Amino acid sequence: MTTKKRVAILISGRGSNLRALVEAARAPGYPAEIVAVISNRPEAKGLAWAKEQGIPAHVLDHTLFESREHFEAQLGALLGSARADLVALAGFMRIMTPEFVESWRDRMLNIHPSLLPAFRGLKTHERALHAGVRITGCTVHLVRPEMDEGPILGQAAVPVTEGDTPETLAARVLEAEHRLYPHVLALLAKDQIKVNGDVVKIFAPAAEGTALFSPGL
Repeated sequence: MTTKKRVAILISGRGSNLRALVEAARAPGYPAEIVAVISNRPEAKGLAWAKEQGIPAHVLDHTLFESREHFEAQLGALLGSARADLVALAGFMRIMTPEFVESWRDRMLNIHPSLLPAFRGLKTHERALHAGVRITGCTVHLVRPEMDEGPILGQAAVPVTEGDTPETLAARVLEAEHRLYPHVLALLAKDQIKVNGDVVKIFAPAAEGTALFSPGL
């Protein structure tokens, strides 16, 4: 019987991607289990939900630490006590030091609400609408010291429609995030994704279907 990879999820807010990952991990054949949820914000709604699901949930209020390094030392201790194999960032709004990121190299992943390398950083949907793109989406990538950098593991494309607001576009992209993130995490946990430096090889079927057109044909 294959041992499931142990995954810790870091959040700062409501934890909608946390929920998607936890629900996916409930499937008997899913190759990963969620063993801990950690938030840097005590008021994060995802913490209460995780506790309701019986998942160990921890608060590390970053404002109480004297330095980023001190905070990360405690974070590393929590991840170690959880015996985490992988770390999934799900709306975790903290920039980590290069040293901490390197200690989890190729074992820490993140989801971003754009088709990277486009629209790194914040206010992605506002910027996408301002730029006039007709297709946007989301990206799962390995974490590197630079913000929203790192090898791309998976992407989902989402059309921009007439009359979209940042809120309506965000909701459409979020639906894709909830499908993409569990899928990519499963591939990584099953060792179907291999990383050599910053080169990614994915041992899974290629996407099927026709191109996504926006506006539609």
